[in-house]
Amino acid sequence: MAVNAAGANGLLYGNPGQLLIQAIAVVASISFAFFGSLVLLIITDSTVGLRVDDDAERLGLDLSQHDENAYALEA
Repeated sequence: MAVNAAGANGLLYGNPGQLLIQAIAVVASISFAFFGSLVLLIITDSTVGLRVDDDAERLGLDLSQHDENAYALEA
């Protein structure tokens, strides 16, 4: 029984059309992932936000978000 009975041999076996089909699939996958992530980021930004406020960022996220010091450098 042949492994590739459908005749979908690739570029090296004389079927350059298969390379085009696979390139279209790669572009479609990247586009789907990009636009899906973009939609999720927009939804997240409109509901809870992607950033903290300026005061929390100036204070430091360890203190403002976790109420702890990340680096205890005092001797």
